[in-house]
Amino acid sequence: MSASLTTEKIEQGGTAGVAEIRELYGRLAARKIILLLFLFVLLIAVALVATATGAAGISVADVCRVIAGKIIPGLHLAPSSDVAETVIMELRLPRILLAALTGLSLAGAGVVMQGILRNPLVDPYTLGLSSGAAFGAALAIVLGTGILGASFNIMGRYLIVTNAFIFGSLTMVLVYGIARLKGTVPETLLLAGVAFGYLFSAGVSALKYISENEALKELVVWLMGGLWGASWDTILVLLPVVLICLGLLVRYAWDLNALGAGEDVAISLGVNVGRLRLVTLALATLISSATIAFTGIIGFIGLIAPHICRILIGGDNRFLIPCACLTGGVLLLLADTLARVVLAPVEIPVGIVTSLIGTPFFIYLLLKRKRQWWS
Repeated sequence: MSASLTTEKIEQGGTAGVAEIRELYGRLAARKIILLLFLFVLLIAVALVATATGAAGISVADVCRVIAGKIIPGLHLAPSSDVAETVIMELRLPRILLAALTGLSLAGAGVVMQGILRNPLVDPYTLGLSSGAAFGAALAIVLGTGILGASFNIMGRYLIVTNAFIFGSLTMVLVYGIARLKGTVPETLLLAGVAFGYLFSAGVSALKYISENEALKELVVWLMGGLWGASWDTILVLLPVVLICLGLLVRYAWDLNALGAGEDVAISLGVNVGRLRLVTLALATLISSATIAFTGIIGFIGLIAPHICRILIGGDNRFLIPCACLTGGVLLLLADTLARVVLAPVEIPVGIVTSLIGTPFFIYLLLKRKRQWWS
């Protein structure tokens, strides 16, 4: 009788323990969801303020009126200035949307690459993707030719975009191909990316050396990173690519969590580690190459945003990936707004601003964080 009572108490205690764990998990998940909603609202607020900021005096209320009038059919809300609608819709809003999409892409790619390779210093630049894209753009700017045989006179700016995208993607294909020969271990992927990064950087330097003054100036400006090429055509190309790829990356969040516990654990849980690395790296490469092709080299967003979010929200990729994306969008919007206004009417390339802000902030994170990055 006493034995059965003891067993019953143990079972009741176990049930209570499970219920308590579930309640705790629910509270933590709710907090993370609230944080994601806050970041989403913050992204929208920063975007509205950034759209209103510039040489032409436009209020946030005017921005809201113009956007609401375009979104809601039949709603006619006239802004206070006749030129406000033109400035907002043709000049500023495409740039703001491109900045947000680029921040989403680079941060999302960075957090996935860091998770796949289990290395806190990995981002699209570290794996050579940015160097490959820079070499493709340099070919178009300096030599006026593309990998597909097109001429700069025919395609113009789109040749730079096409070359940058192709060479950025080609870099990851080469990196993964070499890593496959050695078993696709994270160390091989990282070292192969560094090697190809140096190779393409040498190619860019050689093209700089032989380029004429105008081509050299254009190449240097492109390498600094900027959002000057923003247009509604650009947004229409990037928007579906970014949203679809990020949605697919979030779909692999559970597998990434399993891989975070180690390859042996992930394999024992039924995760195909090789396929997971191939698919997620391909998706991260696609969104990174697509955005870099239009904006040039913008550093530190893919490196800093994931670290900030690991501190804020933890390592669960179901929440970490969207958190890093939203944080990357906010950071790049703030950096671009600062680049436009700090020396107005002169505009600083946003890649310079992200590097100036990102370097000391990243050093601060390294000094402040006392426990290991991967725990």
